[in-house]
Order: sequence, then structure tokens, then C-alpha cells
Amino acid sequence: MFDSPADVTERLAAVDYLSDDAISTSVFLAAALGKPLLVEGPAGVGKTQLAKAVALATRAELIRLQCYEGLDEARALYEWNYKKQLLRIQATSDDDDIFSEEFLLERPLLKAIRSDDPTVLLIDETDKADVEVEGLLLELLSDFQVTIPELGTIAATRRPYVVLTSNATRELSEALKRRCLYLHIEYPTPERERDIVLSQVPTIRADLAEQLARTVATLRALELKKAPSVAETVDWANTLLALGRDELDEATVAGTLGVVLKHASDHERAVKELGLPDA
Repeated sequence: MFDSPADVTERLAAVDYLSDDAISTSVFLAAALGKPLLVEGPAGVGKTQLAKAVALATRAELIRLQCYEGLDEARALYEWNYKKQLLRIQATSDDDDIFSEEFLLERPLLKAIRSDDPTVLLIDETDKADVEVEGLLLELLSDFQVTIPELGTIAATRRPYVVLTSNATRELSEALKRRCLYLHIEYPTPERERDIVLSQVPTIRADLAEQLARTVATLRALELKKAPSVAETVDWANTLLALGRDELDEATVAGTLGVVLKHASDHERAVKELGLPDA
């Protein structure tokens, strides 16, 4: 999949994801060891984008399981097509074969296990799911297989590359963590964020990209309800280009804060702490 961490860095850069040594090494080792990669960090640092970039760089299919409170086995793993089963019973008065492939509805986890093609399985925001969902993942992440009582155990013919992300809103179980390599991603340094902006918005001037990155770093240092994400920094860069602004002065910051700050209280704090004029 990857020849070395340097190969990871080069191939991710080719799909506009600027990696660093820690990220590239973790991505390489997860592939080399056949282990899932658990990526943890605050919202908006590029955890999900990393999985997407790995899929693009390796020309693999991305299969995504978005976790949320109330997610259950039927949405994560598989369920039966009950309407089709009922029609079969009504038509034949025979229920012997209604638990067969014909009636099985694949959900992301089962789809990834059964795929014959290169696959990146993204289990996104794992910490938002109920603890019970972690139990579903243990067999999958240990042996890359799932058990369906009516059909038996289905083992992966080709192991997917698995990325789990977490915003650390709750502690994941030790059993789950043991099965994974661990990578923590923080917000990038202003220098790296400048380079990300230049990569994503190549028409912006380097000095303006640096101004943006440093301003965002200043905003993140405030006690905000929701710190700006890297994607929002890129949005801010595109906003300045759309407005024809070539400098990030106080008036421009105040007038475009809504691009990066999405709560009124954060907006008010930024205006007060940075001494900005009211937009």
C-alpha cells in the first residue's frame, strides 16, 4: 500500500493533504501491520480528511460509517429485508430460505468486510456512538470478520484499511484501543496551516495566507465555544479572494468573522478580545 513514511507524505501531498512525520509514520505502520488506526483530536483538525486522502492516494473505495447516539447493529452492520421476506412467505408459504443472501442488506461494516477491492473503512466520530457499538467493532477489528447467526462467520477476503476518528468527547474502551494504533492530531502550527491554505487555495498570496493562519491561531487561543477548523481557515481564504481583499485588516476580520466563528458568543468574545470594530 505504502513503501515508507516518506512515500505516504509524497502521495498524500499529491491529493492535497499536507502530512507531517507523525501522521505519515502512523499511516504507514497501520498499513504495514494491518492494524486499524485510531485518530483522536479536537474537531476540525483534519481527521476525517486524512481517511479520505488515504483512499484517494491509494485509489481505494471509501466506505464511511458515521457514528451517532442511537446507532445500532442494523445501521452499522447488516439487517434483513423484512418486506421482501414477507412477500416471499406470502407467495410460497415457506420461510425456510428467507435468511439468505437474497434478503441481506449490507451496511458499512459488512460491506467493507465483503469487498474484494481495495477499501478504506472510515468509522467516523466513534465517541458519539453508544458504548454498545464498540462491542460490534471488537470482532471486526480483531479478526476482520463478522458473524451473522443465520449465515455464519464472514471473514474478509481483502482486509480494509480502517481509520477510526474520535473527538474525545468520551473515553473509548481499552479493549477497542488495544486493537488499534493511536494517532493524536492537534491544530497545525501557523506555518503548517499557511502551507495548507496555499495548497488548497493556490491563487492566494503567501503573505495573506500567513496572516490568515496567524489570525486563526490567535482566535483558537481564546476561550471559544467552537474553535475554527482547518477547513474554515480555507473557507476564509476563499472568502477574501471572493471579496477581492488583499489584506486581513481589522475591518476585514470583523466583517468576515462569520466564516470561522459560528456562535454569537464567540463572535462577541473575538471582537472584544481583539479590539475589532463592530461589523
